[in-house]
Amino acid sequence: MVCLLTARLRLSASFSSRSLCQFLGVASLLVMLSVSFSKTRVLAADWPQFRGPSGEGLSSETMLPIEWSEEKNIRWKTEIPGRGWSSPALRDGKIWLTTAVDDGKQLRAICVDAAQGQILHDVLVFELDDPGAIHSKNSHASPTPWIEDNRIYVHFGAHGTACLDPSGKILWKTKLEYDHRHGPAASPVVVDQLLIISCDGDDKQFVVALDKLTGKEVWRTSREGAMAYCTPLLIQVPLPDGTKQAQVVCPGGEWVIAYNPKTGEEIWKVRYPKGYSNVPRPVYAHGLVVVSSGYNTPVVFAIDPTGQGDITETHVRWQMKKGAPLNPSPVVVGDEIYFISDGGIASCVDMKTGKVHWQQRIPGNYSASWVFAAGKLYITNEAGLTTVVRPGTEFEVLAENPLPGRTLATLAPVDQSIYLRTDHHLYRIEAPKP
Repeated sequence: MVCLLTARLRLSASFSSRSLCQFLGVASLLVMLSVSFSKTRVLAADWPQFRGPSGEGLSSETMLPIEWSEEKNIRWKTEIPGRGWSSPALRDGKIWLTTAVDDGKQLRAICVDAAQGQILHDVLVFELDDPGAIHSKNSHASPTPWIEDNRIYVHFGAHGTACLDPSGKILWKTKLEYDHRHGPAASPVVVDQLLIISCDGDDKQFVVALDKLTGKEVWRTSREGAMAYCTPLLIQVPLPDGTKQAQVVCPGGEWVIAYNPKTGEEIWKVRYPKGYSNVPRPVYAHGLVVVSSGYNTPVVFAIDPTGQGDITETHVRWQMKKGAPLNPSPVVVGDEIYFISDGGIASCVDMKTGKVHWQQRIPGNYSASWVFAAGKLYITNEAGLTTVVRPGTEFEVLAENPLPGRTLATLAPVDQSIYLRTDHHLYRIEAPKP
């Protein structure tokens, strides 16, 4: 608790700059800090899963570069073999990524030293005779690892799931049978002693919980719908009696469903007919869960998660169609939620009401997700250009930063640096120390 309080005070001081308060306001800033820190006690120097400690793209970093290029503010650049779109996951100075070599026949886990950039471990996890076809925007190694103190969980969809120790030793492996069709995408989620994975295939759909120590199946809940590629989100929902209910929110094809993470029992669900191939990870703030319905015409839904059963007609508080994303996940800062469509329409929307404050086009096409760090919004397009935007109800671009190479992975801000993966390299971006 002392460490958490210290972090709160340090961040409050760092965010008290006149420019940020001008756009966010003191009240919004306090809300943002509360949202960011109420979800996690992970240290600021860690980014242990897809979209960071809370899984929602929120960083407690206070100093980060806003300008870089191939010739500017690059501390190191390391070539990563093969192809993979898993985002960098970091803990205790080590970065873990997955990659697919030899057209997906070798699925590997790679550990990189964060300080120097050298590859410490390159582990063959699965070897396949025929990995099958994938979507042109996907890879055979797209799910992001989850790191704990002494375990790293890697997932390759229907190709297999495994647990490694920090030395790269494989502790267990298992395989979940389903047809992921366009390749793997949904990242695993750790909840207490369970590893929870959404397996929404073209042939069958289910959510499964594995014992994280052994890989053995603890529960499995089947569901109807269509294929999807969305990472679940654990939330804590306040109840009228003053307690909180743990829910793991799992968007799928045609339905988003919240489950009891201990048992897999369904709590509530909302239907969006004809939605499929969902990718954006949900966010939860101001008492609302926000999800995107998926292809072909995405719709954003803001849902009150306090209901039970089918709450489609009773608990959807607002919807947004224009600018809704197919792939990038949103982020909430203060009273606003930020989206970007795959075609580059960025939106700032009131989280409570759905009122659109602004919609502006940012260059490029997008698959990576928003990250909020050091009082700024970062978003990377598929051509390697990262745009830095000032949060607030008035649109302002602070910088545009190109790097060569295609990228669909979301950046990770850690230890005053940004770790960004392109199709061939991992970069550590860092401003010179004064």
